[in-house]
Amino acid sequence: MQRNECSALITEAKRIVVKVGTSTLTYSNGKMNLPRIEALARQLTDLYNQDKEVVLVSSGAIAAGMGRLKLAEKPKDVPGKQALAAVGQGVLLHLYEKMFAEYGQTVAQLLLTKADLDNHQRFLNARNTLFALLKMGIIPIINENDTVAIDEIRIGDNDTLASTVAVLLEADLVILLSDINGLYEEDPHKNHAAKMIEVVEKVDENIEKIAGTAGSNLGTGGMVTKISAAKIATNAGIAMIIAHGAEKDVLSRIAEGENLGTLFLPMDVKPHLRKCWITCGRSISGSLVVDDGAKNALLNNGKSLLPSGIKEISGDFSKGAVVAIVDQNGREFARGIVNYAAKDLELIKGAKSKDIADILGFKDYDEAIHRDNLGLVL
Repeated sequence: MQRNECSALITEAKRIVVKVGTSTLTYSNGKMNLPRIEALARQLTDLYNQDKEVVLVSSGAIAAGMGRLKLAEKPKDVPGKQALAAVGQGVLLHLYEKMFAEYGQTVAQLLLTKADLDNHQRFLNARNTLFALLKMGIIPIINENDTVAIDEIRIGDNDTLASTVAVLLEADLVILLSDINGLYEEDPHKNHAAKMIEVVEKVDENIEKIAGTAGSNLGTGGMVTKISAAKIATNAGIAMIIAHGAEKDVLSRIAEGENLGTLFLPMDVKPHLRKCWITCGRSISGSLVVDDGAKNALLNNGKSLLPSGIKEISGDFSKGAVVAIVDQNGREFARGIVNYAAKDLELIKGAKSKDIADILGFKDYDEAIHRDNLGLVL
């Protein structure tokens, strides 16, 4: 599909989540790039003035802390990174408040952790808060709560956070601004003749293989996390664009339909919010390998996963955990909330549902995972 055939996806988007990376917000020496932050505030405010709802997911807290403390290198230990984040969050928010105030726009900060997304009630609370802010005409600025989120500092994945926030808000578009123009067939830092891919219709194995690990030493993300974020967004029926944050008026030009960056096309149908929460909001506690018959039933017939279709169990998880569902080639295609603990599934795998009580001494459910608690990851 040609990019110009997809322009309506972008120009008609009403709710937009923008993620800006550390490399976009800072100079190579780690100090804050004030003109770029000012341009970001101006463009986001202008989008709001066009009756679009906009949310900013911002990296840069640790880099801002480094700049304030005049450190040349990022600490390798977690407490050191958390301390820098604690300093940098205040610096970064103060900058945003000043820049947005120049255009008469109010902003609010929301710090999230993985625990906020794992818990369904907290997930919904965050959603309600964001909708309340948007209704008030306020632009939310979201970041990981790096001062306490050890795992997120280690993963450093605000790309995934941006897509998860987009799912939470049922947004129309995610824009990831980084230090690269888009997704290339090869690493453009190594091959200057590499061609950029303008449109990705589906995030498949070939796209995942293309993804490199390009990234600056100040940030912690790369193309791999962006492709993972694209998968989350597009599976939820949300379009996504990767574009260069240094491009002049990049957000305004994208919103007007200019062909900048790489566009990832969404699924035709948006899944129910609960299914989206299962596939992107919660941590995975293990995995189930299923046979081809079970895979076909889940993918094409909307069925529940029965114990008879399970071949292998990995992980020591309890009832109610989210697990990955993979085929016999090891490729994940769904996630779901299990009705039985791993130790029980190990005993009933391959068995018919009518035999569960005889094997376990009890039967809570016929299904290992009910279809209402299962979401596809395509």
